[in-house]
Amino acid sequence: MSIALTLHLLAVVIWVGGMFFAYMALRPAAATVLEPQQRLTLWSATFARFFPWVWLAIINILASGYWMLLGPFGGMANAPLYVHVMNGLGLLMMLIFAHVYFAPYRQLRNAVLGMRWQEGGKALSTIRTLIGINLLIGLITIAIGAGGKYLI
Repeated sequence: MSIALTLHLLAVVIWVGGMFFAYMALRPAAATVLEPQQRLTLWSATFARFFPWVWLAIINILASGYWMLLGPFGGMANAPLYVHVMNGLGLLMMLIFAHVYFAPYRQLRNAVLGMRWQEGGKALSTIRTLIGINLLIGLITIAIGAGGKYLI
């Protein structure tokens, strides 16, 4: 259980921490010092490096989470409520990320490659909104996981 929990937490830190850094530090800095075309190019390149890590984190979170759920917790029926809430919120985050990856991120990449800056700006705006939502869900999920039975 200790190895699965450690891997689970590391994957969560990589994903949610990356979103926090991007949303709270990189986004405002880039908006201050870069022209729109440079910002779009930066974001496209940044996502190209970050999103593979998110996919690895998702695989790890699912594998370690369900291993703990089905093993030490004894299955869904025996798991405490906070584990069910974390599971549901985590799955929601994964669905949001999959949408970001396969729709607006693809639009952003194509727009940057084609130098269609207005289209890229719209895609980035959608990504920013969805990552903001996912960041909020992720922070709530971490609080539920840390507080566990004391919160729910």
